[in-house]
Amino acid sequence: MKPDRRGPAPDSVPHVAHVGIAVPSIAAAVPFYRDVLGIVPDAPETADGATIVNLHLGDLDAALARCRAAGYRLIDERPRPGAGGRRVAFLHPQATAGILLELTD
Repeated sequence: MKPDRRGPAPDSVPHVAHVGIAVPSIAAAVPFYRDVLGIVPDAPETADGATIVNLHLGDLDAALARCRAAGYRLIDERPRPGAGGRRVAFLHPQATAGILLELTD
């Protein structure tokens, strides 16, 4: 008998609430997310000895246009089909402090 590679039923899979990205300096990192991607950051808060800034995502096409206009290197100039039928686009790690950043809508 082959093992079931489909994984657990969707109802039994826990959902991820957020993804944290640790950076050496929030002050240096936030301008990219705010000014280029157009993500409005919440006020900084402290938890477990770390300073945290929540960033709420917006429209993919507008974010790519702002990246292009600001001269950031893109892997995908336009969104393409990704997992689950969603549109995705990647920013080059040289533009994002070494992080391969996938934007999805």
